[in-house]
Amino acid sequence: MNTEQKLLTPLITGTLALRNRVVMAPMNRRRALNGVPGASAPEYFGQRAGAGLIITDNTAVAPNGIGYMGTPGIYNQAQIEGWKRVTEAVHARGGRIFMQLVHAGRIGHYLNNDGQMPLIAPSAVTAEGLIRTAGEIHLPNSEPTEASAADVRRLIDEHIQGAVNAIAAGFDGVEIHGAHGFLPEQFLHPHTNRRTDAYGGSIAARSRFLLEIVAGTVAAIGKERTGIRLSPFVKLNDLPDYAEEAETQRHVVDALQEMGILYIHLSDQGPVGHGRIPEAYIRDLRRRFDGLVILAGGYSAETAEAALHAGLADLIAFGKPYIANPDLTERFRLDIPLATGDPGTYYQGGDEGYVDYPVHSRAFVANTTADCR
Repeated sequence: MNTEQKLLTPLITGTLALRNRVVMAPMNRRRALNGVPGASAPEYFGQRAGAGLIITDNTAVAPNGIGYMGTPGIYNQAQIEGWKRVTEAVHARGGRIFMQLVHAGRIGHYLNNDGQMPLIAPSAVTAEGLIRTAGEIHLPNSEPTEASAADVRRLIDEHIQGAVNAIAAGFDGVEIHGAHGFLPEQFLHPHTNRRTDAYGGSIAARSRFLLEIVAGTVAAIGKERTGIRLSPFVKLNDLPDYAEEAETQRHVVDALQEMGILYIHLSDQGPVGHGRIPEAYIRDLRRRFDGLVILAGGYSAETAEAALHAGLADLIAFGKPYIANPDLTERFRLDIPLATGDPGTYYQGGDEGYVDYPVHSRAFVANTTADCR
């Protein structure tokens, strides 16, 4: 691949300059203790600063929203201080980094939550599936409690405060996780939202929770620092198809257009068998939404290039390839085969399988550092 191709060309907005159109997708590597990024996290993210944009692990906005053991957080000062070391490492090498904000809602086990707090959700609908807990014990998802009206307001405010905390930690912006069956999508979906108040029932009411989070975040940190991840037509975390999904997603996108946020990040899970986002939907979204669009879902350099030239996206996110290839953009540029990662260390462990993957050449490290001088 040569540097004249679109994937490796810069993308400049009014407020954000990205050295290329490669995004490091959010991946929960599950190496945080008490929600604080581990000692090697600055090295891990710094190694990958050659990406145009890094999006962090999904990061819990509240002690009862952790979901998976080892998930980092952004709801106390120790976590903020831990993330400061990460943003400093990325910025020192000329990179840009957003934090993905998550509340897992009904996904998880109370044993993984800070203080073993119970799970909370729009309605008391327990998710199918098992969750890893301490001692390598796999237990069924805990039954969630139904959020009261006061709980709903607090959950919205916790997302907004998470965004404020992320900016205090030095992040360039935040991505609200509205995908993959976590709390905001649980409010969107009629299977998990059986409420009869202002946050349940109609499409507008079910969308209200997510859109109030986005509106509050925009007010707190600015629309130019706010993105969102969505996964329409994807079936993760025990969410089935529903008749109003296309209409619901159009309602959400139209509202996001009104707010003028920076980007929408679409997570396609077709390559792993959990649902594909139709191209017709993406093209319709592009007509409805003027901001940037990021696509994720099993892309190679070649398919990413094709998607960019077809006008489907402005940026392409790569997940697992970034685990074993900290110099992914350099490998794309030089057409070097990608290294293969160790799945056994994807979601647990220490430095092995985290910061010990080699780069192709020292020139990559020097070049990424030089970019910020």
